[in-house]
Amino acid sequence: MENMAFHSPVFGPIHSRRLGSSLGINLMPPTRKVCNFDCVYCECGWNPQPLAGQEDLNELIPSPKEIFVALEEKLKKLGKEDKLPDVITFSGNGEPTLHRNFLKIMQDTVAIRNILSPGSQVCVLSNSGTLQIPGVFEGLLMADQRIMKIDSAIGKKLQKINRPGKGYSLQRTVDALKRFKGDFTLQTLFFSGMIDGSEVDNTTEKELNAWYTLLDETGPREVMVYTLDRPTPLEGLKKCPLEKLLDIAREVEKKGIKTVVAA
Repeated sequence: MENMAFHSPVFGPIHSRRLGSSLGINLMPPTRKVCNFDCVYCECGWNPQPLAGQEDLNELIPSPKEIFVALEEKLKKLGKEDKLPDVITFSGNGEPTLHRNFLKIMQDTVAIRNILSPGSQVCVLSNSGTLQIPGVFEGLLMADQRIMKIDSAIGKKLQKINRPGKGYSLQRTVDALKRFKGDFTLQTLFFSGMIDGSEVDNTTEKELNAWYTLLDETGPREVMVYTLDRPTPLEGLKKCPLEKLLDIAREVEKKGIKTVVAA
């Protein structure tokens, strides 16, 4: 499975099954995934090997100026075509909040959005594992939508599913999410399959009870539940049936939380 290739840090708009017409911003290198997670289902494939020799990853990552110019040009073009997007979404080859100038880029993006496309929301898709990095929390607060991922409320299962980097703590992530005071969307991908020789299913009663407790603890304003939609780097993973996703959504809605299902 190959990583996605981007000819510009700004791409689309594309139709998102969760967000509508989405203009994407990729803060990572155009042909190289950069992420602090190595999820078994990631559409960008496995994390690549570290760069060798004198190669510098920072030289491959687009600068704030490059991103600003590309976004400005794209929004002007879409405005002339009467095709301005519903959302401007930070996604792409990895975790966007790993960019060392994430806060500056968020400030620039909101500023140019306000001028050229005030009807568009700014959205960040994040794995929630970088909230301790200076500037990340502040940058995320500038977004209209913060879609924060947690795929399991049981630490050992999350480690198998998402394979986070060293030092990751589920409890620290939960504590950090509380700082949003409910002003975020929690996103979870439900599926099953064999991982490292053992069956993993984050829709079991034990898994779901722990996940429901996590919702009570963090209090998101919205929850997105979805399942596999594209090829995965680990073969043999199984989609969660739509009926099960709908059952999960009904339980979440009983808590008074708006729930979006994408099968």
